[in-house]
Amino acid sequence: MKKFAMAAVAAAAMTVGVAHAYTAGTFSNGVVVPNVIHNGLADTTAVGLVNQSGATKAVFWTFFDQDSKHVTDGCFTMTDKDYQPFVWANESGLGLEGKRGYLVFSVGGATCADSAPGTGAIAAHAFQVTTASKDVAYTPVIDGTLTFASGADLKTLGAASLTTVGGAAPVGHILNMRYYLQDGAKTNIVVWSTGNQKGSHTVDIFDDKQNRKSVNFDLAKEELDWFDPSTIAGRPANFVDGFIEWNTANAATTAGLAGSVFSYSVIDAPAFGAVQTVLGFHKAPPAPVVP
Repeated sequence: MKKFAMAAVAAAAMTVGVAHAYTAGTFSNGVVVPNVIHNGLADTTAVGLVNQSGATKAVFWTFFDQDSKHVTDGCFTMTDKDYQPFVWANESGLGLEGKRGYLVFSVGGATCADSAPGTGAIAAHAFQVTTASKDVAYTPVIDGTLTFASGADLKTLGAASLTTVGGAAPVGHILNMRYYLQDGAKTNIVVWSTGNQKGSHTVDIFDDKQNRKSVNFDLAKEELDWFDPSTIAGRPANFVDGFIEWNTANAATTAGLAGSVFSYSVIDAPAFGAVQTVLGFHKAPPAPVVP
């Protein structure tokens, strides 16, 4: 019964996250896969893309590290109605085993010779495939529209090139990030953004009985973090099932966070029997009270 209940909670959390305006499964000029890693073909992120642009399109991809340093890139063309598999362990090149980062896929022109941001309609899905545990964990894909800085070249994207992503939350929203640490469970929370999120952030942590405590969580990387909430200093020992509430407007003023932000949790619990992905929730801050 407990296993069933936890699985139901995970499914409900994912559904609510989508309803609150994270966008996935639509077509636009590009997508972001916010958490990508491989340790060979036995443990790799795998992406699949579909082109519904009505014409052949060049799709440029760039892999950034967790601080948004451009690491490597490439391009492939997709005819209309085409499906393109993209297995990161096959595409990354040498020396990137165990290196976490994120992928941006963006539409250019009709061929890879035209690397200016273009218009089109592509969509994608992604999974983390781990053969040893026979596990295929859902990896959220953030839909566009992708907005680029003026003069951006899809062959040479840098940390400041991508300014906003339509399927993510705008900076200024309040994020709720799930954690579950009970009975040997482990949680890692992914936070991705288009701005600089690095720093120590004051947040509220809640348990499943609505108890609250103010703590700090540290984001060590500029645009992609993968952190373990069990290590947060000051978390009460009995806070093992709940969520973390983060007002990203505070980070906008203290860390310079800007643009778009996105979060989800990866929960590995014996009660699940598999790794579960739970989208975070987000909402606009309450309107100020006018006297």
